[in-house]
Amino acid sequence: MLSKGIGLFPTEPVGALREYVALCESLGYDNVWFGDSQNIWRESSVVMGAAAVGTERIVFGTGVTNAVTRHRSLLASSWATLAEFTGGRAILGIGTGDSSLRTMGLKPLKLAELEEAIEELRALFRGEEVTEPTSGAKYHLGYLQGPVEVPIYIAASAPKILQMSGRIADGVIVLVGTAPHFIEAALERIEAGAKQSGRTLDDLRIVLWTPTAIQDDSTEARDLVRAHVSRVVIRPLPAPVAPHLQAAVDRIRETYDYYHHMDTEASHAELVPDELVDLFALAGTPEECEKRLAEISHLGIDQVSIVPFVRPGQSKEGTIRAFADIATRV
Repeated sequence: MLSKGIGLFPTEPVGALREYVALCESLGYDNVWFGDSQNIWRESSVVMGAAAVGTERIVFGTGVTNAVTRHRSLLASSWATLAEFTGGRAILGIGTGDSSLRTMGLKPLKLAELEEAIEELRALFRGEEVTEPTSGAKYHLGYLQGPVEVPIYIAASAPKILQMSGRIADGVIVLVGTAPHFIEAALERIEAGAKQSGRTLDDLRIVLWTPTAIQDDSTEARDLVRAHVSRVVIRPLPAPVAPHLQAAVDRIRETYDYYHHMDTEASHAELVPDELVDLFALAGTPEECEKRLAEISHLGIDQVSIVPFVRPGQSKEGTIRAFADIATRV
């Protein structure tokens, strides 16, 4: 059976997010992944700490953070603290950087820079010293009593970072849509990377991250996820988009506004045709979503992590419950 996860962007007050996490734990969700984009959402580390209070089982992670706005010393200390507080229920989800950087005109890390950051984070978790590149000074986490176990997952969609993730990560947060051929292409690149470090796919945990809307009205469901689909297609993918859809993808890439990142009302959402929605989201009636989930359940992924979308001001509870119900039947 597929594991269940949920991605939550801190677009609502902390109290509401705490309630979602408590609901998810009660419904058997295994992971909650919080978006980290300081200019457009509430502070992720505060939200995670608050949401962890009173939980017993669910695992907390970022979906995802970066090593530019977050200095490595800050990342290491935040995650060591969260792991200590939750009894080890913490996963550091990291990427090259997206809206957290783009909203300030900053560029994402290069892959080699991300790999170096991960190496240094692991050293800090082991209690070792690393070198601060600007000052040249050595630093470490002075309060650790011993090594701390914090798995590091990389968010990936493009072929090169998928392969790198397979080589160095503990897990991969895959954002390539829900069409089987995109998932299979991503897994091939991850597997190629795993082989480079003497591993197989069984040595990694694969999380499929998907925008989700489950409604009785299929049209409304598709409308709700268009903005997130536009975010998926602006990045390189492990397999080509059909030629007749490329013009729509090009228009989305030209107009994407990072200050309306994941905003259901964003203007770039209007550029996303239904065919792209069906390739890159889990959206439709409960029956339609269950059928798609069944199609991908045997492809080799370990978890489907939904990002629930509703209209502004509406609760995500219905979608959270609907997916939990569907997942029990797949």
